[in-house]
Amino acid sequence: MSESTPQSSPSTTTSEADSLLAVLERNRRTFAWKTSGLDESGLRATTAASSMTLGGLIKHVALVEADWLAVKLAGREHGAPWDSVDFDADPDWEWRTGALDSPDDVYALWRAAVDRSRELVSEVIAERGIDGPASFTWPNGRTPSVRDMLLDMIEEYARHTGHADILREAVDGCVGENAPKDFTL
Repeated sequence: MSESTPQSSPSTTTSEADSLLAVLERNRRTFAWKTSGLDESGLRATTAASSMTLGGLIKHVALVEADWLAVKLAGREHGAPWDSVDFDADPDWEWRTGALDSPDDVYALWRAAVDRSRELVSEVIAERGIDGPASFTWPNGRTPSVRDMLLDMIEEYARHTGHADILREAVDGCVGENAPKDFTL
């Protein structure tokens, strides 16, 4: 009988913000791994009755990075390409065009959104702390905290990584739970 190595417990000196950011980064890394290395046909593939594609999913998550962390958390503009899109006229623009974009373009857009988010989240945490307010208020008058925003972003990645699991397996049979620790975005 082999002895299993115990899981290391989180450090008691790690801040809550560091813990939340570590979980977000793990989710980003797993999402990147699930969607990496595909050509145009892989990024355009659908499965079952869904019209969702990995290309559309990647571009959607890039939009969520901009909307949730740049705009709603940090109070900045969406930036390109989002600020030139009429989402009222084409509400599924990122899903539709993400399925048509080249792999290089869709991956680059997502990576740029993640890089921007990392920078802005770091600034916001330094300025406001984890309990500080986001830069928007819900219609009910409640302003979420930085913590709330990070938890919602973690949930967004967790949900969409599940979608990526199904789509990726349908494309080339790639399955697995987590990205290898040495996998980089």
